[in-house]
Amino acid sequence: MTFGVIEGTGFETVEPEFGGLLTGHGRVERLWTGARWSEGPAWFAAGRYLVWSDIPNNRMLRWDETDGSVSIFRDPANNSNGNTVDPQGRLVTCEHLTRRVTRTEHDGTVTVLADAHEGRRLNSPNDVVVRADGSVWFSDPSYGIMTDYEGVRQEQEIDACHVYRIDPDGTVTIAADDYVKPNGLAFSPDQRTLYVADTGASHDPDGPRHIRRHAVAEDGTLSGGEVIAECTAGLFDGFRLDTAGRIWSSAADGVHCLSPDGTLLGKIHIPEIVANVCFGGPKMNRLFICGTTSLYSAYLTVNGVPPYRR
Repeated sequence: MTFGVIEGTGFETVEPEFGGLLTGHGRVERLWTGARWSEGPAWFAAGRYLVWSDIPNNRMLRWDETDGSVSIFRDPANNSNGNTVDPQGRLVTCEHLTRRVTRTEHDGTVTVLADAHEGRRLNSPNDVVVRADGSVWFSDPSYGIMTDYEGVRQEQEIDACHVYRIDPDGTVTIAADDYVKPNGLAFSPDQRTLYVADTGASHDPDGPRHIRRHAVAEDGTLSGGEVIAECTAGLFDGFRLDTAGRIWSSAADGVHCLSPDGTLLGKIHIPEIVANVCFGGPKMNRLFICGTTSLYSAYLTVNGVPPYRR
C-alpha cells in the first residue's frame, strides 16, 4: 500500500548547494510501513524492485516499483542486516544470526563468502559493499550477538570489531582494525576512497559517532582514516554516495547530505530514526530511505553511484 506524503518530513537547507540537489516540487513519500527495524536497502535495476531487511522480524522484504506492492523476499532471513548488489547483479548480504556474509546466486542458491577469520567466528557482519575488482568489504561490529533482538546472544570470539576485505580468491583480511563499532561503509565514485561510519557511541556516551575517510591503494590496503564528519543527531549508520561524491547518510532525524569533505549541506527530515539508504529507480535519482518501521523515498536532481559499476 502507498501512504504518500506525510507530516514530519521535509527538506532543510544548510548550505546553498543543497537547494540545487532538490527537485523543488518533490516531497518525501512513505511507500510502506510495518517493520520493526528496517535496514540494508538494495536496488535491483533489472527487476525494478528494492530488497531490504527487517532485522528483528527475521525477514527480507521486496518493494515492486511497477505496482508499489510489498511482499516477502526471504523468511526466515538469518536476521539479515546490510545488503548490496555485486557487479554481476547478485545479492550480497550480512547475516547476524549465522555471523556470516553470503551471496545469493542467480539460481537462488546461497554461497557463504565469509564466516570466520583465522579460525574464529565473525561477530555479526553489519554492512557490505563490493568494489569493481570483485572484492567484498564489510563491517563487523558485535550488535547481532549482544542481545537476542537482532540475532542471538553469543560469545564474541574475535576480541575487537573490524572492517574486512574478502578478495576474489576468498581470502579474508582485516582492512581496518582501529574502529570501536564499524558500521556503514561506501566507496567514492572512483573507488579510491573508502568511507566508514563508527557508531561506538551506541553503547558508550563518549564513543565515536563519526564518518572516517581512507585512501584505497591498488592492492586494497587502506591508509589515512581521518574523521571528516561528526553526527549532530544520533549516529551515522548506513550511507551511499552520489556521482559527485556527496555522502547521503542516515541519522536520528533523517538523512544528512554531506560534501566529500564532510561539510553538512542539508537534511531530509524523517519522523523516525533512519538506519540506511540507497539510490535506485531507472535513473538512479530516487533515494530510498529505511526508517525504523517504514520505507520512504525522495526524488533528487542527483544520481547515485550504482553498486555494480565497473
